[in-house]
Order: sequence, then structure tokens, then C-alpha cells
Amino acid sequence: MVTAIIGKDQYKTELITSGHYLLADEPIELNGTNLGASPNEFLMISLASCTAITLRMYADRKKWPVDQIKVDVTFESVEGKTVFELTVSFVGEVDDKQRERLLEIAHSCPVHKILTNPIEVKASLAIDKE
Repeated sequence: MVTAIIGKDQYKTELITSGHYLLADEPIELNGTNLGASPNEFLMISLASCTAITLRMYADRKKWPVDQIKVDVTFESVEGKTVFELTVSFVGEVDDKQRERLLEIAHSCPVHKILTNPIEVKASLAIDKE
């Protein structure tokens, strides 16, 4: 579970998950205070980190000499849909065949699968506690 708590500060939001505390915010130009990543950036962070971790697991399992994996993520709306663009780069002795296989594996991360399948978001109100 992730919990988001916002007070009167525009738009600083505390995020709590598994004992980790993060801040979300909006940039100054959107009347935020820019104290943390924006919600859209957190979405990209989720996809980038999941992709990098999945690639690291695969490269380690194959014992490929990958010293570093970098995943850049952007997104934009195109014709009524959201298009994420991932650019993956590697440092290490990785040949073209391995690089192509790693690109295929990039599509296997759990967040990628979530984002490319139908999504439904349900909202409910909690019972007020005093």
C-alpha cells in the first residue's frame, strides 16, 4: 500500500510506503514548491526503475558483463493515448545480439506489463474516524 498525505502546502505531498518516506510536489510554474518529483515523474520513475532492475536481474542470471544499465523515460499524449518512450543504454562488453535480447527483456518488467494492459482505477471514501 502507498499512502499520500497533503496538507495546506501547495502541493507538497508526503508519500509513505513500506517504511519509506518520499515527497511529491509540482514545479514552481504550476504553483508547487518543487520539493519532490511530480506525480507524472513518479510514474516515469516507476517504469524506469522496474525496467533497470529487470534488466539487471537478467544480465546477472546470464552472467553477462554489464557494468551499468541506464533507462531514460519520457512520455507524451499522441492521438488520445499515452506513449512512453524508453531509451536503454549499457556499459560493458555487450555484443549486438545481447543488446537486442536485453531490449526484448525490457518489455517484461512488471510495471511495463501493468501499463500495457487494460487499467481500471476504483475510488471509494473511507469512513471518517475521530
